[in-house]
Amino acid sequence: MSAGRVVVEADGGSRGNPGPAGYGAVVFDAANGTVLAERKESLGIATNNVAEYRGLIAGLDAAAELGASEVDVRMDSKLVVEQMSGRWKVKHPDMIPLQRQASTLARKFDSVTYTWIPRAENAHADRLANEAMDAAAGNADGEPEPAAVPSEKTTPAAPGWMDTTGAPTRMLLLRHGQTALSVDRRYSGRGNPALTEVGQAQANGAAARFAGNNGIAAVVSSPLGRAQQTATAAAKVLGLPVTVHEGLTETDFGEWEGLTFREAAERDPELHRKWLSDTSVCPPAGESFDEVRERILKVRDDLTASYAGSTILVVTHVTPIKTLLQLALDAGPSLLYRLHLDLASLSIAEFYPDGGSSVRLVNDTSHL
Repeated sequence: MSAGRVVVEADGGSRGNPGPAGYGAVVFDAANGTVLAERKESLGIATNNVAEYRGLIAGLDAAAELGASEVDVRMDSKLVVEQMSGRWKVKHPDMIPLQRQASTLARKFDSVTYTWIPRAENAHADRLANEAMDAAAGNADGEPEPAAVPSEKTTPAAPGWMDTTGAPTRMLLLRHGQTALSVDRRYSGRGNPALTEVGQAQANGAAARFAGNNGIAAVVSSPLGRAQQTATAAAKVLGLPVTVHEGLTETDFGEWEGLTFREAAERDPELHRKWLSDTSVCPPAGESFDEVRERILKVRDDLTASYAGSTILVVTHVTPIKTLLQLALDAGPSLLYRLHLDLASLSIAEFYPDGGSSVRLVNDTSHL
């Protein structure tokens, strides 16, 4: 019996990345939504992306068995969707044979399309994948080591006092590495100094922390060079491109750009004093922290819409990171003045689809 056109939804995950893993896939009749086939399997110890590709392969195989001629693939793994669509290169050695196997299966059909969907819309396959992961965890000898950074498919429960629902968009907030201006503790906003040798080493250290963490769906960077250099180091080990978001740029310090704290205070003593306690005050020809907040609110909304339910690495600057943490904590403006963030430090904020949020890590430099 020929199934004609079908929809394949697939998912996979790992509890530990790598850890006990499994996949799920379901095939629907495209015309009426009837479930035509289900597949799920425990994989033992594997990574998120291996499990996701195995889910895709199982779904395509099931569609072929049904005699389908056209397949619409829907997955919440942006990495798999972009790689199978040919827009992203496959660099990780574990992914190359799986991508080839999936491509070989896809050529059996008259047409195959790939669409990214939020995890909430992939609930059927997600349930099957979690059932397979449950079985894999039950068969594992001992408990796997936790990942150094939480992965896309190992979303922890909401913090104890919260009643949030849905999978959060997890932002791994990485500050850029050292520049010549940061050595002398000078205001560094829209200027574009490159990383120093130390700064590049810091970027490489951060990148090493993310190596093997296949749960990261995207690397998003400020447009400024020092952030893009830092992001590129991480993107290289992850096998991902760097996506630039203009809203992640640093505060415009105007005429204070390149000055030290003392030099700015001596140049504009009254204005500088007000600026240190009032977020509505602008540096001369610059940008206030209130204006930055409005910009970062839009960035948060953009990223949570584009990468709903996923983990993304966001490489940017002190003020954008502080502001995202402030938003996640629902904290007052004093946080901007009292929170310290080191160069190349990592913080983690999560934003839930129901409006809830949490902060899970602040100013971690254990990778340096």
